[in-house]
Amino acid sequence: MPKASRTTSRSCEKFFIPSNDCFSVFTKLTIAGICVGIIILGIGVYAMTQSPPWLHTKNIQETIGFEKLATYQFTAPQSSHQTFKVTGESFHVKLQTPGAGIQKDEDYKKEILFDWYVLQEGQNSIEITNTGSSDLEFEATFEQYGDPAYLAHNLLLIVTGVIIIGFSGAFSVRKPKGF
Repeated sequence: MPKASRTTSRSCEKFFIPSNDCFSVFTKLTIAGICVGIIILGIGVYAMTQSPPWLHTKNIQETIGFEKLATYQFTAPQSSHQTFKVTGESFHVKLQTPGAGIQKDEDYKKEILFDWYVLQEGQNSIEITNTGSSDLEFEATFEQYGDPAYLAHNLLLIVTGVIIIGFSGAFSVRKPKGF
């Protein structure tokens, strides 16, 4: 009597469904690898959403000493909001914005507030010289482009997490020879 051939359903392999015919199991090492990948991926996504590297708001509060010069330069995107305030006895402000934006080179006393929107993307430059006999207080909020290294760092975390999850999942389904 010929032996009856047994047909195996391959649909269970696609969905990791355990059955008598086929069985795919995640090992403890695979689960640990997937968890580590998810944690790394989560850190990268969280960092990217909490502080977007393409636009960064920088808050500055500094004291400029007697007869000192302070220089601030940053690249700002078009339509970004910039503001700074200088308080002190007397000071000289030189402000240059790109294109047909604000161009100031004047002396001031007591307090001055500059508040503007950038008309053209480019380099903004601020020079403040303390010409009085006391310290100056400088407060600013600048919207500028973020650090490209920070963007690369976050993208590297996200890609690493995805690769770890992929390798962990792939090794549990079918182990390559030699593993």
